[in-house]
Amino acid sequence: MSRKQRKCWQKEKREDSKGQPRAAPRAQSSGLGGLPHESHLPGRPTPPAAARRGAKRAIIAYYLLKTDRPYEDRGADYFDRLNAEGLKRYLVKRLERMVNQVGLTPTPATP
Repeated sequence: MSRKQRKCWQKEKREDSKGQPRAAPRAQSSGLGGLPHESHLPGRPTPPAAARRGAKRAIIAYYLLKTDRPYEDRGADYFDRLNAEGLKRYLVKRLERMVNQVGLTPTPATP
C-alpha cells in the first residue's frame, strides 16, 4: 500500500460519509483488555498503551505476591455492587431529569 493510499484510508477511517469526524471508540469495560490503544502497525500496540497494560499487570502481581492470595476477578459490576444505594440514587436523579417523576418498586431477590 502506497503512502498516498494509506493516508486516504486513514482519512476515511476518521470521517463518516458526510465528512464529519467520527467519535473516538470507547474502551471496553473489562480490566486489562479495556485500555485504549491505537495501532501504528497492524496487530502492534503503540508503546505507551503497552506500557500502561504492563504497569497494570505489575501492580496486580505485586498485590498478589504481597497478600499471598490467588487472583479472583471481581467482575465488571464490582463498583456498582460496592455502592448500590449511591448508584440507585444517582440513576433515579438522572431519570428524573429526563422525565418528571420516577417510581421504584422492589423486586423479590432471587438466590
